[in-house]
Amino acid sequence: MRKIQFHKGNFYHIYNRGVEKRDIFKNDNDRWRFLQGLFMFNDEKATANLLWQLEKTRGGVTFGVLRDFFKKDNRERKPLVRILVDCLMPNHFHLLIEEIKEGGISCFMHKLGVGYTKYFNNKYKRVGSLYQGTFKAALIDNEKYLQYLLVYINVLNPGELVEPNLKENGIKNIEKVMQFAEEYQWSTQQEYLNKRNSIIIEKGLLGEFFSSPSDYQKFVKSVLLDRKFDEISSFTLE
Repeated sequence: MRKIQFHKGNFYHIYNRGVEKRDIFKNDNDRWRFLQGLFMFNDEKATANLLWQLEKTRGGVTFGVLRDFFKKDNRERKPLVRILVDCLMPNHFHLLIEEIKEGGISCFMHKLGVGYTKYFNNKYKRVGSLYQGTFKAALIDNEKYLQYLLVYINVLNPGELVEPNLKENGIKNIEKVMQFAEEYQWSTQQEYLNKRNSIIIEKGLLGEFFSSPSDYQKFVKSVLLDRKFDEISSFTLE
């Protein structure tokens, strides 16, 4: 039984990685497929038909098509969770999620895990588990930790692609890391800089913390300079 219990109104850092630390995203089509799942499976009324359509296209559906599908089908989405932040790395992913319906996180993560594993195994002709066990989760019950976690997920994780082991060794070039994170397509950094709108996430409480994108960028830089992300090591799950 999972030690942590999910309760409505609470925020959780969710993390999982590939079995034996293997890559779970081999190309951009895989990443798009996972993002589609974040949207499609975050719905009380998601059906096998929706999953079949995603499997058939194997990453070829745009978010515009997804929006149109719900309109044409006259479906009103009923989200299971509120997704505030996401980041896809080669062999793992991070989510910051709010429980908005009792049992919502467990239901959503089950559908997301089963759906993506089925897609991945079918595409790459493999069998067995894709992930290294059940997803990990940590309760985030402090507003300051929520802000730090936003930087950890959106900036530090992509930053390791240009400065490996920066979390352990420190950042050599902060401007380089910030610029790379800003350009990285597979996190929600661009949403928090108001450079892109997503149908997946809702900023919610996190959107109220910063008066402008420049205010957010100043906060990011201060966290990186002062290594404040060390303060949330118990919530980072890796």
